[in-house]
Amino acid sequence: MTELHISVVYALPDRQEVVRICCPQGTTIRQAIHQSKVCDKYPEIDLESREVGVYGLKQNLDFNLSDNDRVEIYRSLLVSPTEARRLRAESRHNR
Repeated sequence: MTELHISVVYALPDRQEVVRICCPQGTTIRQAIHQSKVCDKYPEIDLESREVGVYGLKQNLDFNLSDNDRVEIYRSLLVSPTEARRLRAESRHNR
């Protein structure tokens, strides 16, 4: 059985938590996240309500991983991208 090398990443406002794990072929995103113990360290992560992905592409928790995949746990946005653009434009206009 082939062993997969996976990185599980959770980006915080000031840094990234990266946990590298080895797991068997057929491992899902959910299983990799649980094996990484990121949710133990950051109890605010609720996998059922968070979006996750692999290399920036959103996936579901049951997605089967491949060797060298980077699993990403996404945080909720504080400001929508549209609102952020509006605020930046407003800020430049008021200078």
